[in-house]
Amino acid sequence: MTAALVCWALPGLVVGTETAERVRIGFVTTLSGPGASIGADIRDGFQLATRLSADRLGGLTVQLQVVDDAANPETGKAAVERMVRRDHVDVMTGVVFSNVLLAVLPTILEAETVYLSPNTGPQEYAGEKCNPYFYAVAWQNEDMSFATGRFVADRGYRAVHAIAPNYAGGRETVNGFKRGFPGTVTETYTKLGQLDYAPELSTLRAANSDALFIFLPGGMGINFIKQFVAAGMSRSTQLMMTGISADEDSITALGDTLLGAFNTSEWAHDLDNEANRRFVAAFRKAYGRLPTMYAAQGYDTARLLDRAIADVKGRIEDKAALRRALEAARFQSVRGSFAFNSNHFPIQDIYLRVVSKTADGRITNRTIGTVVSGLRDAYAGQCRMPR
Repeated sequence: MTAALVCWALPGLVVGTETAERVRIGFVTTLSGPGASIGADIRDGFQLATRLSADRLGGLTVQLQVVDDAANPETGKAAVERMVRRDHVDVMTGVVFSNVLLAVLPTILEAETVYLSPNTGPQEYAGEKCNPYFYAVAWQNEDMSFATGRFVADRGYRAVHAIAPNYAGGRETVNGFKRGFPGTVTETYTKLGQLDYAPELSTLRAANSDALFIFLPGGMGINFIKQFVAAGMSRSTQLMMTGISADEDSITALGDTLLGAFNTSEWAHDLDNEANRRFVAAFRKAYGRLPTMYAAQGYDTARLLDRAIADVKGRIEDKAALRRALEAARFQSVRGSFAFNSNHFPIQDIYLRVVSKTADGRITNRTIGTVVSGLRDAYAGQCRMPR
């Protein structure tokens, strides 16, 4: 499949010039297929941050190239090759799925190009493959599911069935749940992008578990939950998940079906801090909807880069200085407390949310509390960061 390259010409955007007053950003993400809403939200959050900064980051004019990888590693690799080797972008970002990221990272890192991950955080790059040019702005793949496992254990469940796509992100997410949940876990892995779950529902019936944990991003989760409820299984099996399957995109598609669903996330639209209030208000004004955690991650990624470029006074050609500025993470995150660990993965809180109906009848997430404070991923101790 051939990717179609798109240059998003925002007001004031300079395209194709050789001035030193620009930062060239390659944005490879998923804009088609079951994960399309995720990539679109990450893009929208990132672009909102640039608009609020007068279409500049750290004082430099933004040149942004966006490409749809369709969750296909080969498509992603082709786009990255062009951006890194032909266009000589300064920064790469945008990838949604771990299978794409694992395919494209070698090219990016060998070229000593900064990569800011707005969504996925593979285990190996948190540990033995940690790299001075790689920064996980969202989370390590096990973070939210670890918190979900803790919550499920605290609720007294002893046997849980887990369903996830059979790719790195899916397997790692289930591993995170098992780290947090000390009971019995049986596992089913599906095809990435699968939309029909009749065989998995039959397996679930036979498993006779107390609860079900799912990691099914985007349209995968929406379809599964519809089929789960239609099969009458929600009456006998408690559904547990991370915010990946219970955010505003899923709520829009599922409505009342998601009421009462507990989920974990590093962010929530009702977090009471100034940066978050500004972000949520600006996103609703710009796009006419509440942001998702994906949009928040895209926004934070741009804000991190904005502050780092400003801290080096626009001298992005000084890669060592730029890396130090990114490591310092002196931006105001919408999620509240945020810092990078020694492996360039976040140290952050994970919150518990529940899908509820507000007084005016709107269905949305409400933050209940914090499941884990200052979470550090399980692999940082394996990182020996080269300098």
